[in-house]
Amino acid sequence: MSTNSSKQGRDEPTTRSALLIMRAKALLVPAIIFVGLLLIWQAIVSFFALPPFILPGPVRVFSSLFSNAAYLGGHAAQTLAEIMLGLVLGTALGVATGLVMVWSRWAERLVFPAVLATQALPVFAIAPLLVLWFGYGMASKVVMATLIIYFPITSAFYDGLRRTEPALLDLGQIYGASRWQSLLQFRLPSALPGLSSGLRVGASLAPIGAVVGEWVGSSSGLGFVMLHANARMQTDLMFAALIILAVLVIVLRSFTETLTRQLVFWMPESNQHSSVFGTDSPTP
Repeated sequence: MSTNSSKQGRDEPTTRSALLIMRAKALLVPAIIFVGLLLIWQAIVSFFALPPFILPGPVRVFSSLFSNAAYLGGHAAQTLAEIMLGLVLGTALGVATGLVMVWSRWAERLVFPAVLATQALPVFAIAPLLVLWFGYGMASKVVMATLIIYFPITSAFYDGLRRTEPALLDLGQIYGASRWQSLLQFRLPSALPGLSSGLRVGASLAPIGAVVGEWVGSSSGLGFVMLHANARMQTDLMFAALIILAVLVIVLRSFTETLTRQLVFWMPESNQHSSVFGTDSPTP
């Protein structure tokens, strides 16, 4: 007994050190790539002697980022609020649509073409209409972000509901489970991995809707900053806004990854990262 305890005590530091090494490697590779890209960027600017309004160097961009930190931070908060609201609303609508389609065959035939139509409409085509209908405030940007993530979440969640193992549904029928009980106990757990994949895609797409809405018409947000910086040839400020937007996307994606791992904790990592768009069309 004491031998096993001492062995476990020796193994714990080894395991911790191995985890630390793995985490350090996971951070070191992106850091090296980032520094390498900065060096290539600076080399291009120096070699071609590009003027700052064409392509500013990384030093100039980061200088603009820090000198305008308060200004950019306020607009970034506006864009982040639009993204988060769009992600929440898009997820809620996507889940509700998936449940309605799997519950009723008639609803599936009526709703699914409309879902496909939302994907077929170009974002830039409907952005002016949304600004006209919902105004220049936050509402039009939230609606834009909601629409752009609605399809991947709906498609992934509905496909997960539809792919529930028939043996589980048959087992529920044998024990007298109602449709509502089968939905809660069998279909929903089976659909959660698909929903988690849809959430990851949605977290990456939501910023596109918010920024496009800000380009079309707004008085705040990172899209507004980029549009006006471009008009004034403040290319360094525009790049600074792009960097903040990229950081927001990475942080949001990481948060979604952590959340979805908790949501489908029983699934292997490879299954959690299954493709969203590799789904079959709905049965007629």
